[in-house]
Amino acid sequence: MTQTKKYDFRVVADGATWTGQITRRQTARKIVVSKAKKGFATEAEAQAWGETELKSFLENLIKRNERKAKAREERNEAADAKELAADAWRSARPSKESSFDEDNLDYESDSEG
Repeated sequence: MTQTKKYDFRVVADGATWTGQITRRQTARKIVVSKAKKGFATEAEAQAWGETELKSFLENLIKRNERKAKAREERNEAADAKELAADAWRSARPSKESSFDEDNLDYESDSEG
């Protein structure tokens, strides 16, 4: 199995102009364009744009992933604390099973009224 980059850039000729594209490998066979800019006069300009834009694109992606990881961690800690509090509350409640008397089937209290 070959290892390829998930994000890359490519330069495409559009007649007399060039287009720079930031690409993302969605599946093994499908590549999606994440960002594009048209109208470069030379291939070198489009290449330079692709390189710089890919760097900033990846930096923004890394920052976004860090923010989401931090939010996920806080969310998981809150859920764990909530579950711990619920367990403590359940253990502090008096158990209904201990007050049930199977031999005493007195239903008179239900008919009062």
